[in-house]
Amino acid sequence: MKSLMVFQTDFTYKEGAVCAMYGVVKSVDRELEILDGTHEIPQYDTWSASYRLYQSMKFWPKDTVFVSVVDPGVGTPRKASVARTSDGYYVVTPDNGSLTHLKKLVGIDEIREIDESINRLKGKGTEDVAIFHGRDVFAYCGARLASGIISFEEVGPSYPVDEIIEHEIHKPEISMNRASGIIEIPDPNFGNSWTNIPLKEFKSAGFEYGDMIDVVIKNKDQIVFDKRILFHQSFGFAQKGQPMIYNNELMNIAFAVNQGSFLETYGIGYGSDWTVEFSKETAK
Repeated sequence: MKSLMVFQTDFTYKEGAVCAMYGVVKSVDRELEILDGTHEIPQYDTWSASYRLYQSMKFWPKDTVFVSVVDPGVGTPRKASVARTSDGYYVVTPDNGSLTHLKKLVGIDEIREIDESINRLKGKGTEDVAIFHGRDVFAYCGARLASGIISFEEVGPSYPVDEIIEHEIHKPEISMNRASGIIEIPDPNFGNSWTNIPLKEFKSAGFEYGDMIDVVIKNKDQIVFDKRILFHQSFGFAQKGQPMIYNNELMNIAFAVNQGSFLETYGIGYGSDWTVEFSKETAK
């Protein structure tokens, strides 16, 4: 059976890059089914590429081939790779940090460097192109793998999983009536901010739905947000236009403004410089 192919890039649809990649796939095998994850990853942001793979992958059928192309080092000696995850998926990607969350939170059983002497597009006059591996290497190799033309072992030589390039993943700190972490990623369409604090750990600190919780968000040492706000299961428990805390679909703690944008209203970013602290007054 042929595998599904899911693509994510930072290319957008403003020009023909995505179309060219899909053309390569269909030239390899017209029967392959191509689906979009997103083509709106922020430019060059391999952290976001890593997170978005982790966010959605487990909801796809096993053996799905994900092609993730966020590649600020394209044409340099960084490895072009295919990883096999511990839960049965394949990821065709530059090894540049884009595998961080899968390696840390899911597991990668094996990774192989793409042998471009075999698994690179030829015959289209692109042999001297060094800046579009998304088309010439990743889409082409991914299509050959998804169609069954090559096996995983025929992608190229394996190399140690320990050598995979990774971003640092920060761990939250939890104590009674207190929790701290980082703003890990935005939900840009609705303007929400997602933290790295799991709901289970948050509740273990004594926070419950319906609580009013003190929140301080800092960018480095500068306080950007300092309010007491509601923690509840969904947006409608807050008044329209008011900020709140909720748990997102990945069961992590997050922020929203009911029918508004937390990101835009309060100027919130993401990454390790964006820290958040939660605290709750105890009864005396």
